[in-house]
Amino acid sequence: MIPYGRQSIDDSDITAVIKALQGNFLTTGPLVEEFERQLESIVGAPTVTVTSGTAALHCAYAAIGLEPGDEVITPPITFVATQATAALMGAKIVFADVQADTANIDPKAVESVITKRTKAIVAVDYAGHPADLDELKQIAEKYGIFLIEDAAHSIGSIYKNRPVGSIADLTTFSFFPTKNMTTAEGGAVSSTNPDLLKRARSFSRQGLVRDPNQFLITGEGPWHQEVHEFGLNYRLPDVLCALGISQLARMQSFKKRRLEIFRQYSKLLEDHKLVQTPTERKSIDANWHLYPIRVPAERRAAIYAGLRENDIGIQVNYLPAHLHPAFKSYGYKRGDFPFAESFYDSEISLPMYVDLQDSQIAKVVEVLNTFN
Repeated sequence: MIPYGRQSIDDSDITAVIKALQGNFLTTGPLVEEFERQLESIVGAPTVTVTSGTAALHCAYAAIGLEPGDEVITPPITFVATQATAALMGAKIVFADVQADTANIDPKAVESVITKRTKAIVAVDYAGHPADLDELKQIAEKYGIFLIEDAAHSIGSIYKNRPVGSIADLTTFSFFPTKNMTTAEGGAVSSTNPDLLKRARSFSRQGLVRDPNQFLITGEGPWHQEVHEFGLNYRLPDVLCALGISQLARMQSFKKRRLEIFRQYSKLLEDHKLVQTPTERKSIDANWHLYPIRVPAERRAAIYAGLRENDIGIQVNYLPAHLHPAFKSYGYKRGDFPFAESFYDSEISLPMYVDLQDSQIAKVVEVLNTFN
């Protein structure tokens, strides 16, 4: 089976993890700070590491002070964690349709659903292609709300000569094994706003205050620590940070290979009668996470089955979030977000990972050509 996606682990990664296991700290040690420092050099803003991309979103929502009744605008095309973490804090999820070409949230659709209760716009960089961040940031500033970038797919991507992570008020990342680099499980939050990042960090460290200058309780002794606002334990351990540091050393080679795979697929499929290849805008330099093709909706099931029958792992990303049964009480239905639904109905994600071989790409295309 050619997998849909997988991690790229080499001897340097294994050595780094073994060294961490032999050290004095399995967690809350110096490798956490080192990993955060190296991430900053990639994303262009200070970062705090956490245990997953979902945790990163939760921390970002906590940092902006999301409260019950606040509204958060999100695209339907995303993994449901984008919405779940806000909904579990009592927020109302408001959907805005996506652009037909990138499947990223449409700024025009966003502005049409802003209300007095809107707290944040969440842009998801589908497949690694950054959303229209400048336009979204202008809208956020116009209405005095926050822009959060869910960059689970796009660490290492560049938007108009700026790294993803340095543009939105808060940016969240995922280091799941299928992503552009991995810590097994893990994630991070970045921000150029020190106050927002401080709040995200505090929430991810259970809200513990250890600085005597900030204590509200005095005279307890040198052991004292206290909590001013509740948080959770989302600490990423040193062992996984060791893997992350090792992976970051190969980030550029990972990105180069993913682009080569993207280009090969696009070249080999450019004349295919049924396949529409993904959009690549000139203003971006994407670190591709997915290679999402589109095929006629009425043919997708057969094409999907044909690829699977030939031991080719593929996926569909994603069921539009508003169609999940969890949103039943919202009253959404098919037809509410036509671009998102049309994209989903015709999308298939082809295998995309660093160690994918040219011969395997050729096999994928060969099977697709049987449907030409």
